[in-house]
Amino acid sequence: MALARGRRSDPGFNYWPGFVDALSTLVLAIVFLLSVFLVVQFFLSQEVSGKDKALERLNAQIAQLNDLLSLEKLGKLNLEDQIGQMRAGLAVAEGERDRVKGLYDGLAASGNDAAGRAGELNKALDSEKLLSGRALAQIEVLNQQISALRRQLAALESALDASEKKDKDSQTRIADLGSRLNVALAQRVQELTRYRSEFFGRLRAILGARPDIRVVGDRFVFQSEVFFDTGQALLLPEGRTELDTLADALVDLDKKIPTEIAWVLRVDGHTDVRPISSPQFKSNWDLSAARAISVVQYLVSKGVSPQRLVAAGFGEFQPLDSAATEDAYKRNRRIELKLTER
Repeated sequence: MALARGRRSDPGFNYWPGFVDALSTLVLAIVFLLSVFLVVQFFLSQEVSGKDKALERLNAQIAQLNDLLSLEKLGKLNLEDQIGQMRAGLAVAEGERDRVKGLYDGLAASGNDAAGRAGELNKALDSEKLLSGRALAQIEVLNQQISALRRQLAALESALDASEKKDKDSQTRIADLGSRLNVALAQRVQELTRYRSEFFGRLRAILGARPDIRVVGDRFVFQSEVFFDTGQALLLPEGRTELDTLADALVDLDKKIPTEIAWVLRVDGHTDVRPISSPQFKSNWDLSAARAISVVQYLVSKGVSPQRLVAAGFGEFQPLDSAATEDAYKRNRRIELKLTER
């Protein structure tokens, strides 16, 4: 019984304080979000209001410009109307003058009775002459303005003619210079072609008839196996021997070719189409460029001027044989030498 009384007197857990705290926190969060929303809305309204004001100012300026343009057009039309009215008034005045003069001549023959009337007619004629004189003065001013505009137009036409003549002279000079330049370039090309033939002829005599070295057009083509192992850009000993011969020929050629001929020996590296990916070379392009640079650097070490050498890598993108065979792959792996202009 005592235990039952103790349980009935023990109060239950009170949830009300926690509920009040949670509700207060929720109300504060809502108030904060509403405050942020109001601040953002305020700034957005200010921004939109500023843009509206700027747009209103631009529209007002455009309206002012349109008004000025309308006034200019209206003034021009009024001036043209005044000129037309002056000319019409002048024609009417001249007609009236001629009519009055005819009446005056007829009345002069009528005798002394018409003298008074002739005086009145003379006064009317003088008044018409005064009006005609004013109209003629205004027309004279307009004629002077037209003459001034014609003189300005003539001056502009003269300046344009002089400019066109100068332009024609310039075009003639440019054409003459172009012709002379083409002749000079053709002479340089002929000279370079002669030295190229001499250089390739000497290389043929030195290298002899070898299957791994051949001439294609204006280029000497070496198979890559002459200089490098597969997938490598380090020169082999036998490749260095071939390049020694090439370096000697280049040094002698540099002494013969005139200094004004800007010639270079371009060393082109080519690979086959099969992809390569190694820690040293990420693509065939990298491999072909590295091989060309190795050849150029070795030639420089043998006394060839670096100003006369160019290294280029073409990767697999300039094949000699598009077939997917081992012989085609071998032909496409090559080093080409081309004597050309810079």
